[in-house]
Amino acid sequence: MESFEKNWYVLHTYSGYENKVKANLESRAQSMGMGDYIFRVVVPEEVEMEEKNGKKKEIVHKTFPGYVLVEMVMTDQSWYVVRNTPGVTGFVGSHGAGSKPAPLLQEEINSILRSIGMSTRTVELEVEIGETVKIIEGAFSGLEGQVAEIDEEKQKLKVNIDMFGRETSTELDFEQVDKI
Repeated sequence: MESFEKNWYVLHTYSGYENKVKANLESRAQSMGMGDYIFRVVVPEEVEMEEKNGKKKEIVHKTFPGYVLVEMVMTDQSWYVVRNTPGVTGFVGSHGAGSKPAPLLQEEINSILRSIGMSTRTVELEVEIGETVKIIEGAFSGLEGQVAEIDEEKQKLKVNIDMFGRETSTELDFEQVDKI
């Protein structure tokens, strides 16, 4: 059964090769013309502060070692490309014998992406630094501010707002603002 709906799937990989699989998959999606079927590839990680010999150091841990998340439209061709990417051992939720995997539930992926500081959906926002935007969601809803920074990958931006005669900076998701 082919679905033309974008969903998130979990790939099983060799532990320690998650970032290599991500790079391979992004490269293959590009070179094989699958950009309309394979969208985002994510290796969930969390940063922890560790103290060793009196020195603090940031350590990055994989949230799910041996697993990579991929947002894709499941077709025979996209399934083949992902499955045959070097380092991918299979899809989680596939019962073998040529059966396609079940996607993650929306609540599951929302929770995972929020925990690593990513937006749950891609939003096209055509703004530039210095442009004025209107905040439509969150604590500053209804206010306007100037865009100070844009992070396309995480779909976040920093907006400077004038509050009580002082400039205040806040970090917002793309879906929390509208272009004026």
